[in-house]
Amino acid sequence: MDGTHAIGVDLGGTKILAGVVARDGTIVRRHERPTPTSSQRELIGEIDAAVSELMDERVGAIGLGVPGPIDQRRGRVIFATNLPLADFDLRDRMQDEFRIPVGFDNDANAAAIGEWQAGAGRGCSNVLMITLGTGVGGGVIVDGVPFRGGAGAGGELGHVTVIAGGDPCHGSCEGRGHLEAYITGVAATKRAQEAFGPAADAHRLVRLANEGDETAKRILGEIGALLGYGIASHANVFNPEVIVVGGGFGIAAWEHLIPEAERIFQRECLVPAKHDARIVPGELGTAGGLIGAAFVGFEALDAAESLDAAR
Repeated sequence: MDGTHAIGVDLGGTKILAGVVARDGTIVRRHERPTPTSSQRELIGEIDAAVSELMDERVGAIGLGVPGPIDQRRGRVIFATNLPLADFDLRDRMQDEFRIPVGFDNDANAAAIGEWQAGAGRGCSNVLMITLGTGVGGGVIVDGVPFRGGAGAGGELGHVTVIAGGDPCHGSCEGRGHLEAYITGVAATKRAQEAFGPAADAHRLVRLANEGDETAKRILGEIGALLGYGIASHANVFNPEVIVVGGGFGIAAWEHLIPEAERIFQRECLVPAKHDARIVPGELGTAGGLIGAAFVGFEALDAAESLDAAR
């Protein structure tokens, strides 16, 4: 194996998206499989099958993006959102199976790495990405290095508090007033149903706004303002060169969210951070997580090669 390519695996709730990725971020082969949810054993078997389908002599590493909190120090998945994968040493298991370096990360961190290496953040050393979908994901690149925190669980950008004692957060989070409670597609659906009835959802809200409905535009503007508070807070901490907004809802509602987000960002963010950062849409779409996961694999390969050279 010559190590010029890595296999990236983006583990999703409905599908496992895998691909062979070159060092420049080009996907040269792609493979999809449905995600089994009946058991952990079956899920691991399908991940193995996706990797095996793509393995060839060019591949020097594997990278995985996992939806949920992880412990980078031990290579362990704490739990995976909506999947039967918990308290599992995924990194060691994959290395034992395929005998090449394996890296893994949270799926939102992987998407941020993908945009940094091959998308809207390429050429920058300091990148902040926030994704708006069912939840709020995100990741941060600081001085050319992905920020992960002590255990690898850092970069949870959706869990900054924007309204003290506000709405309850989603999923396993017990917090209140977090950004995630207000700016996701789920939150937009809730607002749409309050305004337009129980059959409405985020898709209809965006469609109505595109058609000029003032109520829909106002709701999306209010969501955009809260997005602005969130990204201003993060920009004050990390001082990024570029802020990438992605995710299905983030891209679909872009033109209605970003004007208010920009206005709040310019008011709340400090100098020079607000002058340094551009707010831009993600470029890679659903491929971002796959590409980023592959670069997590390259990171593991480079670390293994450096260790071998030092011996």
